[in-house]
Amino acid sequence: MDAIFHALTLPIILPLAGGLLCLLLPGRADQLRSYFAVLVAAATLTISWPLFSITGNTFEAGAWLSLRLDALSAFVLLIITLVGFLIALYSVEYMAGRERQREYFAYLLWTIAASAGVVLANDLILLLVCWGFVALTLYLMIGIAGPEAADAAKKSLMIVGGSDALLIFGAVLVWNLTGSTRMDGGALTLTGLNSHLAFLCFAVAAFAKAGAMPVHSWVPDCGEKADAPVSAFLPASVDKLLGIYLLARVVLDLFVATPVMHLLLMAVGAVTILAAVLLALVQHDLKRLLGYHAVSQVGYMVLGIGTGTAVGLAGALFHMLNNAIYKCALFLCAGSVEKSAGTTDLDRLGGLGRLMPLTFSVCLIATLSISGIPPFNGFASKWMVYQGVITGAGAAPGIWILFIAAAMLGSALTLASFAKVLHAAFLCKPAPKVKAASVRERGFAMIAPMLTLAVLCAVFGVFARDVPLDGLILPVVGVEMAGVWWSGPATVLILVTIAVGLVAYLLTMRAGRLRRVGTCIGGEHMDEAYIRDVDTGVGRHVEVTGVDFYATIEKMPVLRQFYRLARTRLFDIHDVSAATAGYLSGWLRTAHTGVLPHYLTWALFGALALVYLLLQWGG
Repeated sequence: MDAIFHALTLPIILPLAGGLLCLLLPGRADQLRSYFAVLVAAATLTISWPLFSITGNTFEAGAWLSLRLDALSAFVLLIITLVGFLIALYSVEYMAGRERQREYFAYLLWTIAASAGVVLANDLILLLVCWGFVALTLYLMIGIAGPEAADAAKKSLMIVGGSDALLIFGAVLVWNLTGSTRMDGGALTLTGLNSHLAFLCFAVAAFAKAGAMPVHSWVPDCGEKADAPVSAFLPASVDKLLGIYLLARVVLDLFVATPVMHLLLMAVGAVTILAAVLLALVQHDLKRLLGYHAVSQVGYMVLGIGTGTAVGLAGALFHMLNNAIYKCALFLCAGSVEKSAGTTDLDRLGGLGRLMPLTFSVCLIATLSISGIPPFNGFASKWMVYQGVITGAGAAPGIWILFIAAAMLGSALTLASFAKVLHAAFLCKPAPKVKAASVRERGFAMIAPMLTLAVLCAVFGVFARDVPLDGLILPVVGVEMAGVWWSGPATVLILVTIAVGLVAYLLTMRAGRLRRVGTCIGGEHMDEAYIRDVDTGVGRHVEVTGVDFYATIEKMPVLRQFYRLARTRLFDIHDVSAATAGYLSGWLRTAHTGVLPHYLTWALFGALALVYLLLQWGG
């Protein structure tokens, strides 16, 4: 038993010690440090895989150092270490020649260690310690990008750190109700105020870590300002994994959720899907657009968990896995584009499909995956979430159709948004500032992780039941279920249909029966809104932009007010809180006049209020 306990501590201790050694290596050994970090991440991944053979056990070491390995923790641990290894490999080339490599690789390994601590913890105290450490490394890793990322780092720390305070309060309430901080002591029934408050505290902490609305605004800011591998590792992957892991623990082990709480989760999920994807549609920066999509995808996970059904929960966990794969791939593609073209501004890109064919191919596959296009993995998990909403209609009688509509519309708008990305960055003519001679495909260290993730998008879609579900997801739920689509036969039918369509097109083209129509962009006829007059310095020419796809959406009567409020930052809880605090502090400053009679008046009113309260209490 001691040997097994020590095996469980290795995914925590190994990257923790490896990060310390990265700090101790001399500054001149940057290349050695990066290779060493990759080896440590690879060793941690290698250790995590065989832990599946000992799931279902709890191991003790001291009063609160209790580790638990079950199907859920083993599954999430494996994905965290896999993503950590791929990001470490990608960072070898991405961070080459950059300052602060010493801290970067140390923070990367420490994040893996703390995340492993979160998913293996069987005591709320240990979970809180590791959870807070991940928030700290998030702040530090964002700040490595430079002074321009300072505000994003502070916002991330304030939102995630503020939610950590709620998590602590929730843990205190659980201890008060049960007399224990153990996570395997049985589920609490939501019967009183304290139990409901505890559930909501845990849920909000999970929302903030995963990036669900309304505590989401740190994710797009981090996506835009942080280095691409940092965005791919934390807000796109690890933070989503940890947030949804905690929410799943809350529903599975800590509480017995009521229909009202299930309905609340489903509502949060549906709103997050639609609102975030609408904001993504109008973005001009590639990384910020990906940040909003990272928020939108969380909505499917929360929606699936909120259904309270086995297929919904399995779909949510499967989507958590899929999101970590394709969202990480998309951010890594953005990093390759940024490294080659020097920008992620869609207005200043174009024509990269010919210059960076591998990056374009990975981005295309990840785009189809995140948009829920079969036979890729995103469709498989979204299909299960849809099934969960339908079969769990009892939790939302009469309105479940709204949740289905929101989820399906979110997928359609996601595809529309990425049509803009593919055109603006890869397919349209290059912007005048893009120097084709300097744009090239990246090296092996950056391409290999992207290709690996693209392959997983296809494999986890085509072989959804055989590989990820039976091996990773269904053991968490513990029951066999319907609602999983027949991915293998469906893939064959899709390929046959594509082949028939190509044959029909070739025959039609040879017969000269093609019908010529006007040019359309994103389903809209091209007009002046999509054409701009560009001064290249040597002459002027007219070109079609990609970033103005769906510009008319902001003018729609239903959405005009939504976008106006978004521009005022009304949906940013950080900015709203800061403005409210500023207003209150200004009001308090006016009350502090420095005049003694005024202070005596305040003291008198305060004393009278206390006397009144004491008399009421005494009566």
